[in-house]
Amino acid sequence: MTPAFAQTFLTDNFAPWVRALDLTVAEIGVAQTVLSMPITPDLNRTGGIVSGQALTALGDTAMVLACCGHLGEFVPVGTVTLDTQFLRPASGSQIRAEAEVTRAGRTMLFARCTLIAEPSGKPVAMVTATFAR
Repeated sequence: MTPAFAQTFLTDNFAPWVRALDLTVAEIGVAQTVLSMPITPDLNRTGGIVSGQALTALGDTAMVLACCGHLGEFVPVGTVTLDTQFLRPASGSQIRAEAEVTRAGRTMLFARCTLIAEPSGKPVAMVTATFAR
């Protein structure tokens, strides 16, 4: 599985509003999946910080792709639970999402994602989710 193939999968299968986040797949594999999202004025809320909705969508999308990378194939998964813990205001040029599957069962997958502001390298949110296969 390559980042280019995952990028095509993202473009062909995700909703237009998710594609509008302009996500880039940098890495996808069994251990980790990495995406980035440019910070644009459209994502900012009052005060010039990235909206929580955009951060949560980035985390969820990164973990969906992490599930596929972990399984070695693109399979449909549905988000069962999703929890975002905001650590600090997100600003900078982009947000990097580092996602991993922490447990993969026969019918359920558990994942976590750290969202990191660039260029500062500071974590801005932690996202966890459970997915049904």
